[in-house]
Amino acid sequence: MISVRDLTVTYGATTAVDSLTLDLAPSKIYGLLGRNGSGKTSLLSVLAAYRRADGGSVRVDGVDPFENAGLMRDTVFVRDTLDVPAGDRIGTVLDFHARLRPRWDAAYAQHLLDAFGLSRRARVSTLSRGQRSGLGVVLGLACRAPLTLLDEVYLGMDAGARATFYRELLDDYLAHPRTIVLSTHLIQEVADLFEEVVIIDRGRLVVREDTDTFRSRGVAVAGPAEAVEIFTSGRTVLSEQSLGSVRQATLYGALSADDRRRAETAGLSIAPVAIQDLFVHLTSEAAR
Repeated sequence: MISVRDLTVTYGATTAVDSLTLDLAPSKIYGLLGRNGSGKTSLLSVLAAYRRADGGSVRVDGVDPFENAGLMRDTVFVRDTLDVPAGDRIGTVLDFHARLRPRWDAAYAQHLLDAFGLSRRARVSTLSRGQRSGLGVVLGLACRAPLTLLDEVYLGMDAGARATFYRELLDDYLAHPRTIVLSTHLIQEVADLFEEVVIIDRGRLVVREDTDTFRSRGVAVAGPAEAVEIFTSGRTVLSEQSLGSVRQATLYGALSADDRRRAETAGLSIAPVAIQDLFVHLTSEAAR
């Protein structure tokens, strides 16, 4: 169980995380979404005890993770920078993690190496950007840490490698449930993996909701401009577009069966909004 209360993280005069309060239940896959500079990596860094909070509190299973060696054995944080010595061979990196991680699965690690076309003899310094990301996925998944934090780990991967990553993450999660927080900008690609969506913007919580519920909150209404204007009156309108006498409005808020009948009677069409589009609307300057 992750419990964050009034968390604040600052870098000089910049506030990266701003009085954030958040609870995450165990054994779920969370999608952590936010624009560049929204505070995603800062939040994960505090959860992983890479840095101390400047204000508020963080508890993982009721314990402060900072400088807690026992808790850190059960937490893995894989960043896009891949925190391993560049001069080491992949085999040396894996053997080191095997000694640190009580749940390390060497056979699964080798399976992942084969899936990403990596050799234990290769040195980290010789790997391409995508291969380094593949190694990060191996480290993040093979340790099967109860708290697994993955921050943009797919960078540099081609479409095939990303598909392998998503498949392996889901398959191994189903076989070995744990709490996985996946920070990503490729929302459309991975949205179906998320059980819950967490959106932060400028260090503040915007949404934390079951994925299906969140998806149902976005609807696009299109039709004659006057009918759209009447139908959307009093609702949360995230964006509008007009072309001649036709208007489309993106609404935030689920529609009832009554609402849908009214829309049909007024000659309006209703379509779902993709999670990525909903995210863009909610974190736009207009929404702010």
